[in-house]
Amino acid sequence: MKQAGAVAAAVILVVWLLWNLWNVYRITVGLRDGSWRRPMWWTRLCSVALLVGLASWIRGVFSTGLDLRKTCQFVHHQRYDAAYWESHTAEFRKLFPLHNKCNAHFDLVPGWVDPAVVVCAVVSLVAVAVLLGFGTARLISLSRKGNQS
Repeated sequence: MKQAGAVAAAVILVVWLLWNLWNVYRITVGLRDGSWRRPMWWTRLCSVALLVGLASWIRGVFSTGLDLRKTCQFVHHQRYDAAYWESHTAEFRKLFPLHNKCNAHFDLVPGWVDPAVVVCAVVSLVAVAVLLGFGTARLISLSRKGNQS
């Protein structure tokens, strides 16, 4: 049963990725032809921002590899300081902002991850606000049409 759930999740993610690749094309075309004035353009923008934000966050979460000590020493050629890591364990296990340091001076999470997550969240929130504005305007216009008859 777990395998079926994993396959379903993988299929959903692949479909979402393919849809967002199409969305990137439609967003750029929409900037030129004026379709950014329509709700679907903002829905596409929100979806792409959410996907990029999720991908950035996942990149940060899995930046350490399977063995933190070996990743620090052999991949990044940094000294692993176990005492430093143990004293900051609570900080390194937070969901946001992402950090996982080998020592006081080297973080395994790339510096672009946290800003990318924040920017994508802001873009998504702006897109949702614009979509709510479209919905409100539609409801108002429908209620005005109903009152005129």
